Amino acid sequence: MTSFSSRLRRAASYLLLSALPLILSAATDFTAEGKRWWSHIEYLASDDLKGRNTGSEGHLKAARYIAGEFERSGLKPAGSSGYFQPVKFDVKEIAENQSSLALVVDGKTKALALGNDATLALRGDIQEDTQAQAVFAGFGLKVPEKNYDDLAGLDVKGKIVVFLSGGPASIPGPLKSHYSSAGERWKYLKAAGALGIATIQNPKAMDIPWSRSRLARLMPSMSLADPALDESKGLRVSININPERADEFFAGTGHTIAEILAAADGEKPLPRFPLAATIKVHVQLKKSQVESQNVAGLLPGTDPKLKNEYVVLTAHLDHIGVGMPINGDSIYNGAMDDASGIASILEIARLIHESGVKLRRSVIFLAVTGEEKGLQGSRYFAAHPTVNEKNIVADINLDMFLPLHSLHYIEVQGLAESTLGDDIRAVATQAGIELQADKEPQRNLFIRSDQYSFIRKGIPALAFKFGYLLGSAEEKLHKDWLKERYHAPSDDLKQPVDKTAAAEFNQIILNLAERVANADSRPQWKPDSFFRRFAPGT
Repeated sequence: MTSFSSRLRRAASYLLLSALPLILSAATDFTAEGKRWWSHIEYLASDDLKGRNTGSEGHLKAARYIAGEFERSGLKPAGSSGYFQPVKFDVKEIAENQSSLALVVDGKTKALALGNDATLALRGDIQEDTQAQAVFAGFGLKVPEKNYDDLAGLDVKGKIVVFLSGGPASIPGPLKSHYSSAGERWKYLKAAGALGIATIQNPKAMDIPWSRSRLARLMPSMSLADPALDESKGLRVSININPERADEFFAGTGHTIAEILAAADGEKPLPRFPLAATIKVHVQLKKSQVESQNVAGLLPGTDPKLKNEYVVLTAHLDHIGVGMPINGDSIYNGAMDDASGIASILEIARLIHESGVKLRRSVIFLAVTGEEKGLQGSRYFAAHPTVNEKNIVADINLDMFLPLHSLHYIEVQGLAESTLGDDIRAVATQAGIELQADKEPQRNLFIRSDQYSFIRKGIPALAFKFGYLLGSAEEKLHKDWLKERYHAPSDDLKQPVDKTAAAEFNQIILNLAERVANADSRPQWKPDSFFRRFAPGT
């Protein structure tokens, strides 16, 4: 495999004969650039910032650091208060020792162990006491475009809907991802009369094993204080069921979790049936409010007309703070998730500033808060942009792109959805990098990071990961990272990272941003893209 620098030299040899970005440099010292990129992470993911939880002092320190770097790179303040856009959150914390979950059959109550059997999620209008019948509804999805409806023939009024995460393989990934999102799924279930949900994760699609994911149950839940942005109204109870303990819920139905998982894995229809037990929940909550920050910097464009259009580069500033200790460490530093993306947009802003290159469109560098709380900060910005919403033409999102090895492939979420896919393909080809579409659509990655907030406003967007070949050593690195480091204290400064490869990746994203900013036409959704419907005027 040829080196990145040699590929750039070949590309630079025909620079004047092609549409190559002006900032592309065959002489770039990617080792030095990688060290500069890592220096930001060393601060943002330090123990001193305590995991940058939304609304925390550590988060505020990180926000101030980012604002300072934006200023040094010549970016103008683009928040509603200088570089900051304050965002208010409603906070809920569970008093688990005063809460309970049980199954009731024929008047007999069987207590379940919170943490081991299931956990109680806190988003929605969670009520202190709920007891209701329950029904298993397959994937709990409705996809009108495919005439798919898991509730067809089921009575769910006043009931808790139990479902398996994911969706049928017959439904394309982006379509399935959209209707699997929390807001869309609850909109459908609420309209059918459901009062709550209980989710069983498919073990094959779980990024984090239950033994570790259950540790997050005591962390605060946050939602936007703006009631107009509340997508969980009417959700009285929300439960996450340990898949290994799901048969507790299916007792007396004649069905098992093994049967359901086998049907899902075999791409067969899932059974749908009422549970024999009613579900009884008691929740004690502590409620409060916090204020957090989006941080925005503007690089003004130079074209008299196009300068009023905006390309947005996003990454999320927050992580999950301090939590249950793992191997004696309780600080969830969030180095790759997502200090890495923040470091990248900081470096891209610096490189543009130092190069002196002029871009026709304006570029907004946006560090958003509350991503780990459900894409809340980006959703707030998309609903209350600090520039004209109609003039935001693209979002390029950097979240946990995982430079764990050398760069030969980039996996792109949204590759086939808009002309941005053509742009990244052109830039990557010039750099000798191969692109890959989403290899694991069952993980719903396209709707799990901040690009989705812009997509729902009709704005074309892309997100990225380092790619790999199936069955390769690089695939094992990624799988092991998810199992051992994702949302764990070990996502810290001690982990092995290919800093040079990260700098090479940053160069490609920079060139993509430049290409989009300088194009004569704004990006467009492809005619066959499901997400085209969100574009204004369609």
